[in-house]
Amino acid sequence: MTQRVFITGGASGLGRAIALRYAKEGAKVCIGDINPEQGIAVEKELNNAGGEGYFVECDVRRLSDFEKVRDELVEKWGGVDVVVNNAGVASAGAIEDTTIGDWEWILDINVLGVVRGCKAFTPLFKEQGSGAFVNIASMAGLMLAPLMNSYNVSKAGVIALSETLSQELRDSGIHVSCVCPAFFQTNLTNGMRSDIPGIQQNVNKLMKRSSITAEDVADDIYRSVKGKDFWVLPHVKERRMWMLKRHAPKAFDWLMHQETKRWMGKMGSKSNA
Repeated sequence: MTQRVFITGGASGLGRAIALRYAKEGAKVCIGDINPEQGIAVEKELNNAGGEGYFVECDVRRLSDFEKVRDELVEKWGGVDVVVNNAGVASAGAIEDTTIGDWEWILDINVLGVVRGCKAFTPLFKEQGSGAFVNIASMAGLMLAPLMNSYNVSKAGVIALSETLSQELRDSGIHVSCVCPAFFQTNLTNGMRSDIPGIQQNVNKLMKRSSITAEDVADDIYRSVKGKDFWVLPHVKERRMWMLKRHAPKAFDWLMHQETKRWMGKMGSKSNA
């Protein structure tokens, strides 16, 4: 059976890579995004890759947008098999410098955007007796690096929601995957909010140095849905650090403190953390 997939933030970065991965398998892929020009271009790419591409405008800050897409896809394709809650933004800054407005902005998109996606499509999945949510979190939600407080909290929220729904929805035939990549080659910093000088350039350097590409992460996601795996942890080093945190928390705390001093010094912070 041809898979039917809906991806938020599907017009660029990881969302586009996931869309193309499914298109190569002949899937019907709907990408929701707030950028029509990019969205229409990716729709053509999906058709050329062997799938059926379809672009819709969708702002994850509006539940009504999700409901409209859901109803449209039921009418067009008869249902949806996989919903990828991918759309997200980034921010950085010390707790005393990050504005409440920036906190509200990132939580509305990164956390409530995922909540809205799950809320809108869960009734359809229950009616179908099957479906899969792929929620894009981050290693930031597990490792909690300094000067990334609002971003860390938003991604930790996605992890908590995903773990909760995995238990809550399992008996309804609904699978949940939680994706936690570290730095990889993507465009996350394009709309990043921060008052730390040079942080976008530093993060971009870390992304470019990574041997992991968006296509690699998309491959892992595709396999996780097929194999019904919950955790998707593409980076070996960070996966080991997470295991250290769980099994040797004092050692992890010492290493993180050293990393915090190095990171904050690199960012030019006056903190003596």
